Amino acid sequence: MIVAGNWKMFDGPDPRALAGLDAIVCPPFTRLRDCVDAGLTTYAQNVHWEPEGAFTGEISAPMLLELGVTGSLVGHSERRQLFGETDDGVARRTAAALEAGLHVIACVGETLEQREADETEDVLRRQVSVLEPHERLVVAYEPVWAIGTGRTATPELAQAAHAFIKSLLDVPVLYGGSVKPDNAAGLFEQPDVGGALVGGASLDVDSFRAICQAAASRS
Repeated sequence: MIVAGNWKMFDGPDPRALAGLDAIVCPPFTRLRDCVDAGLTTYAQNVHWEPEGAFTGEISAPMLLELGVTGSLVGHSERRQLFGETDDGVARRTAAALEAGLHVIACVGETLEQREADETEDVLRRQVSVLEPHERLVVAYEPVWAIGTGRTATPELAQAAHAFIKSLLDVPVLYGGSVKPDNAAGLFEQPDVGGALVGGASLDVDSFRAICQAAASRS
């Protein structure tokens, strides 16, 4: 079971308070060094496909590796929804990061409108189709309608989406959509749920630790 905490654009907790925790943390760029120095498995929240160049505001895989960062999120729903990330961009970022030696958590998921229109499988098929199997690749299923809204897909809905994704690409699939200590165990009981990408709850040490403990008990 893999648990990753996405701190988004928050400073997050003191990395020292998470020392020894079997989990991944994805802090903002300004906290990467702190998390690496605390001995945490540290991923960036984004990575560019070029090793260097005139790409203001971006960061490359070699730069991350130099810091001691071991992986990156790619294609998070907020990047897609707010900053125009495309499937092609996700494919290029993922391929470059993997080739450079980083681990990648590539995010996929449907909006509420797409789910209500019965387009979930079409959306997931399109988003997953740009990814290739790799030993360092993990997919995170993020129902966009459940991110930061307090709504969570039922364990059964999550399982159905995860099973479908795994039928397309044989890699671990994490659930990401308002994961909290009180719903983590039910999600982790599903056979195709390989862990969680945790948002808001990862900012609270006790909540994040409880989710990690739920994952450990399922492993």
